[in-house]
Amino acid sequence: MAKSGAQKNTKNKAKHAKLMDRKKNKLRQEKENRKSKLKELTAKMKMKKED
Repeated sequence: MAKSGAQKNTKNKAKHAKLMDRKKNKLRQEKENRKSKLKELTAKMKMKKED
């Protein structure tokens, strides 16, 4: 027999998914920032080396 009333855990699952997405996006953004900083550094070092 099916339960009546609100479904169990849907709010918690939605909240958890939202938090995990936020965490993944943060990590992805940090990785991209690191990559761009390294690109800038390598370009700066190449310019310095050429001079």
